[in-house]
Amino acid sequence: MEQQQVDARGFFSSLFDFSFASFITTKIIKILYIIAIIGAGIGGLFILFGGFASKSFLGVLGGLIFAPIAFILYVILARVWMEILIVMFRIAENTDKIAGKGESSQA
Repeated sequence: MEQQQVDARGFFSSLFDFSFASFITTKIIKILYIIAIIGAGIGGLFILFGGFASKSFLGVLGGLIFAPIAFILYVILARVWMEILIVMFRIAENTDKIAGKGESSQA
């Protein structure tokens, strides 16, 4: 019952909760993923423009080949990392539920 009350709290009250009774990561993970995709796009553009700035055929070809590869790899790595984070938080929540059931059955 207490966990539902904690989840109902707002973002800023969770942000400044010094007891860490509620997590904000699960609330902002979508925003973090969007930021990661934007960062990957900016990184890919730097690689692409760096290849064009070299003014050589291999530089341009390298920029055209490595920019999309770097973008895709970074997005994959960001997605995997964020999925690992969410899995860890879900494990913590489920462990808390299991521990709560064990305590109530012993009482």
